[in-house]
Amino acid sequence: MHPEILAQAGYTSVSVDESPVRELFPGVRLRPLWRGPGGAHANVLEMDAGTSWPRRDIHEPGPEEVYVVSGTFNDGARDYPAGTFLHAPAGSWHVPSTTVGCTLFLFYPQG
Repeated sequence: MHPEILAQAGYTSVSVDESPVRELFPGVRLRPLWRGPGGAHANVLEMDAGTSWPRRDIHEPGPEEVYVVSGTFNDGARDYPAGTFLHAPAGSWHVPSTTVGCTLFLFYPQG
């Protein structure tokens, strides 16, 4: 690293392991990473094997963008392996689940 190079204003970083954990449902944990002034935010979601969302996950007020970091994510219709990117438009929904467990990076550009 070059000591003369400084991060620009607003540049932030966080370690996922140091992010606070909130259990949303049994075996489903959320780690908030970043929240912007306009409501955009980023999280990591960890789902244990055999877990699912208890209801529809509706994307409001804006879209949800998902990157499957590890494991296999199911949206209620099909499986998505690690390395998959998903864009769910505003107003769409899914019922997240996993048989083997998964870790997801979630981004909400409009909150």
